[in-house]
Amino acid sequence: MAEKREEEFLRERQLMVENQIVARGIKDKNVIKAMLEVPRHLFVPDSLVDQAYGDFPLPIGEGQTISQPYIVALMTELLKLDRESVVLEIGTGSGYHAAVISRIAKKVYSVEIIPELAERAKRVLKLLGYNNVEVVVKDGSDGLPDKSPFDAVLLTAAPPAVPEVLIDQLKIGGRLVAPVGEFFQELLVIEKKKDGIEKRSVAAVRFVPMMGKVRKNH
Repeated sequence: MAEKREEEFLRERQLMVENQIVARGIKDKNVIKAMLEVPRHLFVPDSLVDQAYGDFPLPIGEGQTISQPYIVALMTELLKLDRESVVLEIGTGSGYHAAVISRIAKKVYSVEIIPELAERAKRVLKLLGYNNVEVVVKDGSDGLPDKSPFDAVLLTAAPPAVPEVLIDQLKIGGRLVAPVGEFFQELLVIEKKKDGIEKRSVAAVRFVPMMGKVRKNH
């Protein structure tokens, strides 16, 4: 019975990738492979398992959400990761996005301000053997200076403005991808060059607000 259910989940995952991700223009083969591999249904609450592969975000408790699959794929593709990438994620949430990135990158440091979510994510990531993800419980507003510089930085909650300290923790040539804004938010890609930063807006998005010091400083 459990085996049959796993087959159903695999089929749902294949359809998710085909209809929601590839059909919308995601081309990075590593991202597509990771989205096919990671069992999204293990990262959602038990009561929502049947909706795990739907084309929408889902609540995961503590006022937080797991992002729509397409947005996870888009943000991951925008980071331009490879096997040597060391990534900082601000906002572990369910752990799903970190899991996807872990299938592509060398190491993921994921910061979560809500201890209950961090512990749950740690359990699932350990269960799946995704040992190149390290979950840290703290306010992500300051990043992780002792582990920097990073090849890529990902924010999965929206600050009013990108904290300069997170750009400082990027390597030259590194990329930061983040939803930014209050009610109206845009998905930004910031690339760090030798002579400054390049910034572009990719899409209008809707994320939960980033918590912690970043709000008090704004």
